[in-house]
Amino acid sequence: MKRAGLALAGAAATLGAAPALAGEVVITVTDLRSTKGVVRACMTTREDIFPKCIKDPGSHRTVVPAGDKIEIRFTGVKPGNYAIALLHDENDNGKADRAMGMMPKEGYGFSRDAPVRMAPPKFRDAVFAQDEGTNRLTIRMRYFL
Repeated sequence: MKRAGLALAGAAATLGAAPALAGEVVITVTDLRSTKGVVRACMTTREDIFPKCIKDPGSHRTVVPAGDKIEIRFTGVKPGNYAIALLHDENDNGKADRAMGMMPKEGYGFSRDAPVRMAPPKFRDAVFAQDEGTNRLTIRMRYFL
């Protein structure tokens, strides 16, 4: 009888220590200059590779058609600190085209509207905290040319 009581107590303790629930990140993309091509989105927790989070096998990535109104939804997002990079790939060639090897010819955007100066923003400028539940963000596309 004593063993059964201990087993039930252990099972109850295990149930109380459930893992954190995954949440959802919903991104509204604004200010696209055209409906050509696609918008590539990548969300990562890895500061060392941001904004090129394609190098992160644990990142959340998607490609959606460009349009007048775009909403991107990442589900199953574990709590943590994330940063998002967007590319308006107008010719849908899978890369960020550049003029004179430096200036982006296509649109880009980052979480927290992280500033772009002479290089992409740092992770710390784009990072946001994701907890359980839904996190809604708006990212404005920007264009140099």
